[in-house]
Amino acid sequence: MITAEQVKQKALELGFHKVGITAASIEAEQGTETLQAWLAQGYQADLKWMEYPQRQEIRSVMPEVRSLICVALNYYTPHNRPKGKQYAKISRYGWGRDYHKVMRKKLMSLVTWLQTQDSGILARAYADTGPVQDKVWAERAGLGWIAKNSNLITREYGSWVFLGEVLTNVELAADRPHTEHCGTCTRCITACPTQAITQPFVIDANRCIAYHTIENRGEIPESIAPHLQGWVAGCDICQDVCPWNERFAQTTDVEDFQPYPWNIAPTLADLAEITDADWHERFPASALRRIKPAMLRRNAQASLDATDDLS
Repeated sequence: MITAEQVKQKALELGFHKVGITAASIEAEQGTETLQAWLAQGYQADLKWMEYPQRQEIRSVMPEVRSLICVALNYYTPHNRPKGKQYAKISRYGWGRDYHKVMRKKLMSLVTWLQTQDSGILARAYADTGPVQDKVWAERAGLGWIAKNSNLITREYGSWVFLGEVLTNVELAADRPHTEHCGTCTRCITACPTQAITQPFVIDANRCIAYHTIENRGEIPESIAPHLQGWVAGCDICQDVCPWNERFAQTTDVEDFQPYPWNIAPTLADLAEITDADWHERFPASALRRIKPAMLRRNAQASLDATDDLS
């Protein structure tokens, strides 16, 4: 029968930077309780998929699951955004090719390999695409720990990683869960301009710049707009100030994550008037396609208005 070490070796051969395994029989009780408490506060805003009951019970996603193979892919590149209020800011995760596509291709290769080992092996892959608590399971598999800003931090790459998992009916030796290493640091909490980190490890999406620039289909609230600081697609503030990221970020070897040149230094004025046709041309195979043209124009204009108010 296939072993955990064989699975890990294959995952690394496929280009994943970290891999760990956890048993599905060990329920992520703390993660479930945390999710329930978070939902009870209404902190999910309009993220309705966070309420799906399957997210709280992994067997409802795959009844036969016995192990989760959790992987991480480093996406950091050392490019810096130019200073100046005229520039729009795009989160690093969206600078290059759509991570869903990159992760999915590698995960499906792992699934195919698993299934060729034995005709009875079942496997199903997810990369931020299903009702799976990616960060909770990644922590249980020893990849890293869920930080005070709710991102998963790895010792080797900081929080600049994409997460995915393969659910399988094979029982594999599990790794130790990771321990938390934020210590007394509160840089992310202090740096957030909208106080979206209401307490350590708790994020209120209603206050989060990333939520409003990516998921909010309505208007940017008046309480948020003055604090956008040029962000039009996501927000990296809490990651940029993290000591683990400052010290341990490594340039990725995944060519697909190298930035499209126009994503590093677009201007707010340009994006406030971007046409639908230009949007299609400038964001090919990009995770930023979730931010529709009208939303991108809205985000850029909101930042422009805030800059005008401060001048």
